[in-house]
Amino acid sequence: MHTFKYMALRDFYQRQMFFPGAAGLFLNPCYLARKGLADQMKHLNRFIGGKTLDIGCGARPYEKCFEVSRYVGLEINSAAADALSHADVRYDGYQMPFRDNSFDSVVAFQVLEHVFEPEVFLHEIGRVLKPEGVLLLTVPFLWEEHEKPNDFARYSSFGLAYLLNKQGFEVIHAKKTMPGFRAALQIANISFYNRFSQKNRTWWNLLISVCITGPVNVLAMLFGKAISTHPDLYLDNVVLARPREGIRTISHNEKQAT
Repeated sequence: MHTFKYMALRDFYQRQMFFPGAAGLFLNPCYLARKGLADQMKHLNRFIGGKTLDIGCGARPYEKCFEVSRYVGLEINSAAADALSHADVRYDGYQMPFRDNSFDSVVAFQVLEHVFEPEVFLHEIGRVLKPEGVLLLTVPFLWEEHEKPNDFARYSSFGLAYLLNKQGFEVIHAKKTMPGFRAALQIANISFYNRFSQKNRTWWNLLISVCITGPVNVLAMLFGKAISTHPDLYLDNVVLARPREGIRTISHNEKQAT
């Protein structure tokens, strides 16, 4: 019974980390960033289907968002990735071990900033993706250094569009998440949490979240839009793209997405 309760609490907590609800306001110091991404996953999941590749899959937090025939997790072959990853396939970080035109969809969540040679990375995605396939990519714009020392870049919406276009992709949807005041509060929250949280002190870290970062999250959700909606200060880029040669016409649903 105790094991069951522990697992239920653990699963609830993990869900609040990536799909935060009301409880996530007080449990998740990254609430604003994760909510922005989760909202976009729910909005764009209809475009992801068939055989799908998740590059840099980690714990595969967004897998259940998509109705696909097969979901393949790919991760770089390293000790750090092994510790947290639920990958099906490992690779060297350069050439993906799949044949050309193998996947109907490719997703990569918060990965591109950790890629030292983004042109090679995007070229490989274009190679393994079918001509009519879809790429869903999320990339931070305003965020602190993380997963050091393997944090190499931040991308503006223009830089990301340029990279994709150069590698033969056309952007069919682009979203900047949590713009303006909410972005600023998220950065303040995570900076404070990282400064005062302590490794292996779960209850202390929860106390910080509930008493300090939680009220800031509430403030941001209540007044963030009213105070500032500056579109060029934002947390993450969310982009849906297709190989240029694979585009015939954009469907009614895709026009709605843009």
